[in-house]
Amino acid sequence: MTATDASGAEPLRLGTRASLLATTQSGHVAEAVRAVTGRPVELVPITTAGDVLTGPLAQLGGTGVFVAALREALLRDECDLVVHSMKDLPTADVAGLAIGAVPPRAPVADVLCARDGLTLETLPHGAVVGSGSPRRVAQLLRRRPDLHVRGIRGNVDTRLRKVDEGEYDAIVLAEAGLTRIGRTDRITDRFDADSWPTSAGQGALAVEVRAGSPVAAEIAAITDADAEITALWERAVLRLLEAGCAAPVGISARRAPDAVTLIAEVYALDGARTVRVAHSADPAELATPAGRAAQAGVVVTALMDAGAAELAELGPRPAGDPR
Repeated sequence: MTATDASGAEPLRLGTRASLLATTQSGHVAEAVRAVTGRPVELVPITTAGDVLTGPLAQLGGTGVFVAALREALLRDECDLVVHSMKDLPTADVAGLAIGAVPPRAPVADVLCARDGLTLETLPHGAVVGSGSPRRVAQLLRRRPDLHVRGIRGNVDTRLRKVDEGEYDAIVLAEAGLTRIGRTDRITDRFDADSWPTSAGQGALAVEVRAGSPVAAEIAAITDADAEITALWERAVLRLLEAGCAAPVGISARRAPDAVTLIAEVYALDGARTVRVAHSADPAELATPAGRAAQAGVVVTALMDAGAAELAELGPRPAGDPR
């Protein structure tokens, strides 16, 4: 049984992966939750399959391998809430769980971390660039078909060290992660999300709770309206596309005062062909799950009409696929 603190309040147990990035972003969420609830929050480290297995993520089941253990611990009441990187969260609903809060979003862009301050344009012919994401591979090859793009695993510092040691000339990472752990000095090039859309929900966090738990009402105040609308609309598009974990799909939404504009691109794996759709919607239309689903339908219909299914594996997944 969890002990109460000096004020008599029982701590909230926040489940998190144990990596530096995960504990850092979970620590930020814990501070925000303490501020709005007045309750202490303790971190509960949880090891996921993605932390211990090796090999390409697509072969391990996609980014969902980072999520399953956290969700199981939540369902077993080993913690009261868990924090996920939104982009790692499969879009399929899980019985008994719900997203209780979406905190303010970090920068959404992908960035290049290269040796000698090189940019994507100035990398030498045939340079070796590390990325395990089919989307990023396709985007890199679309702009620089001469590059040799190799898979890469490991935490942020491990990947950066592989550049320092000469194994790679550059790697592509999410700016959000580098920002959260104070490594932005390693960025040598930034890719604008309008021309280089990222993974759905990149830069956003999802705080998941048990459905119907009073914790949901307690933590709702840490939600940022803009982050919630943009990230959840991106997820709604991904869900309707029914994209497998290996599908090269980029989706980024941006909030302006009077509208939210979403860019969605589907790529051939070699980057040679791309289907792109831009669609704007009134923020009020995106304030509910039904509204986001309706606007996602407009985007997905346009992508399919333009031939997206000819470029990537989209549509219904086999039984048991977590997406």
